[in-house]
Amino acid sequence: MRRGTMTLALLAILALSAGCARAPAPSPLTGRAVRVTATTGMIADLVRNVGGERVAVAGLMGPGVDPHLYKPSASDVEKLESADIIFYNGLELEGRMTDVFVKIARGGKPTIAVSEDIDPELLREPIEFEGKYDPHIWFDVTLWQRAARTVARELAALDPGSKAVYERNAEAYVRQLDELHRYVQEQIATIPAPSRVLVTAHDAFGYFGRRYGMEVRGLQGTSTATEAGARDVRTLAQFLCERRIRAIFVESSVPHSTIRAVQEAARARGCSVAIGGELFSDAMGSEGTPEGTYLGMVRHNVDTIARALR
Repeated sequence: MRRGTMTLALLAILALSAGCARAPAPSPLTGRAVRVTATTGMIADLVRNVGGERVAVAGLMGPGVDPHLYKPSASDVEKLESADIIFYNGLELEGRMTDVFVKIARGGKPTIAVSEDIDPELLREPIEFEGKYDPHIWFDVTLWQRAARTVARELAALDPGSKAVYERNAEAYVRQLDELHRYVQEQIATIPAPSRVLVTAHDAFGYFGRRYGMEVRGLQGTSTATEAGARDVRTLAQFLCERRIRAIFVESSVPHSTIRAVQEAARARGCSVAIGGELFSDAMGSEGTPEGTYLGMVRHNVDTIARALR
């Protein structure tokens, strides 16, 4: 009897111990939202979709802001210091701020590049970018799906008690991105094949062109830090005339004067080229508008492109 009682007691203790081992450790974030600082509007929107009510997101770069040339303000420093976790694009999109993020990460604060899990084989490495990768990964919706899963994993690592929430939200958002990917394919298919040429102020749409079957030309390179000269304007104008391109596009985060100079140069050669509309490239639209979300921004862009070129 005694031996049987002791065995039952030991089994009960082992079962209790096993149950305790499986229980998640209490999170220091219990009772409040996770404070997140994100660089671009696209990343801030991504984190909100994955984090849901568990996150409070502060973005550094608003509508019309060029991340290539961005310089942090005093209030930005405060946002970085008060954050529990920081998300940035990486691939040197944020220019001079990249070194700041590396130092913050060394200090122990989770500082994550949303591009870090993308296979380098999937990244563009334009010749003019001198051995560096094109950072505009969000223009390939399938790559942005990978970024969503990176955000979910890192939020779960910081806040394990909400892991199931992050994973569920990420998968729901990935399904929305699946729908968006198909929508872009359908809209591009409405443009006659010879007219699938996208000309913009700078070469931000390389991933878009590669994924969705469009030839892309930019007046400036993949970074707006490189200025376009008169020769670049004349060369692009000649290309427009030779290919009989009907429309070119301005960007919300790049001065419109550069692309209008190309339009005037084409006219001087006897070619009529319209401004097909404004695209959102390195920044989204205003908060509260459809273009103020990633889904709405991409839909706006592809609708504008298809309407002008078809």
